[in-house]
Amino acid sequence: MDIESLRKHWQDEGESAFIYRVIAGRQESGERGAIFNRLAEVEEHHQQVYRQMIEEKGGAVGEWKPGLRVRMMKWLVERGQYGLVMSLRISDETREVRTYLQRRKVHPNDDESGEFKKIAREEAHHAQVLGQLTESGAEPWHQSNSGDFLRNVIYGFNDGLTANFGLVMGVLGGNVAPGTLVLTGLSGMVADALSMGGSGFLAAKSEQEVWENEIAMEREEIELMPETEMQELALLYQAKGMPAEAARQAAAQIMSDPEMAVQEKAREELGISPETTPPMKEAITTGIATAIGAIIPVVPFFFGTGPAIIWIAFGISMVAHFIVGAARSLFTGRGIIRSGFDMFVVGLGVAGVGYLVGSLIAGRL
Repeated sequence: MDIESLRKHWQDEGESAFIYRVIAGRQESGERGAIFNRLAEVEEHHQQVYRQMIEEKGGAVGEWKPGLRVRMMKWLVERGQYGLVMSLRISDETREVRTYLQRRKVHPNDDESGEFKKIAREEAHHAQVLGQLTESGAEPWHQSNSGDFLRNVIYGFNDGLTANFGLVMGVLGGNVAPGTLVLTGLSGMVADALSMGGSGFLAAKSEQEVWENEIAMEREEIELMPETEMQELALLYQAKGMPAEAARQAAAQIMSDPEMAVQEKAREELGISPETTPPMKEAITTGIATAIGAIIPVVPFFFGTGPAIIWIAFGISMVAHFIVGAARSLFTGRGIIRSGFDMFVVGLGVAGVGYLVGSLIAGRL
């Protein structure tokens, strides 16, 4: 592995340790705080391993500083968004494992000392620990939907902004009357919001129906063969590290309450959480976020027309593209600046193509 790749891993491990320390410091439970401090210690050890690898290759690292993405995560933790940050951390940990596995396929002899393999195993264990903490139901961690909520807001905002920005620029290219431009922009906003809201509703409803069907099947299985289902549950507990006898006793206790057994089997075996977002809430959230994004390119034209207003609308829209791209980096794991710049380029391309198409169509009418 080259020095630059090692430096990136060194930075990532430092950010993992940093956010675990932040989370640990906000725990009311000493036991939970200890868990996160232990996770931070392991990540700090990983960081030292990467430092040594860099130095052995003749490179060096300076003073470690948290990046923008992890500072955003810290800001979210300070405002109680534990569920979102936990889901982001699980994604980051599993991404580290996937990176190792993919690299091992391409460079099978690149880990002679076994350090990368050891780090990958520990990252996989961290993801399991975080998953167990998320599903424990203890406050304030029982906020599993907060990540989905923010994701819907960001992606809905992004779709509305980009689609209506292209529409507005196309109408500008057609050199239409100011009133027509505003009417077109508002119509595009309503259409985008309804389309995205409807898609969100149907997606959430379909997912809910699938889960309901799976749970119904699980309920029937518990009624038909309770002993087999108890054995399966005990095996699931054992897979998490519980001793065989303790796992069997825990499974027997859970199975004594049929409804509790259904919920536990759904969670442990199917990965289905009882906390799901209602389809209508999904539709409203996505629709409103889309409408807010879509109205941005139109607002300046409420106050007049002319070159100055056009440039203001263009500038505001481009800045909004950069901001929403930076926000998307929370979920993609990419750098904030790079992700923001990518969206900026997308917005610029949409504006150019929209304006060109509008001009061509107007020229033929």
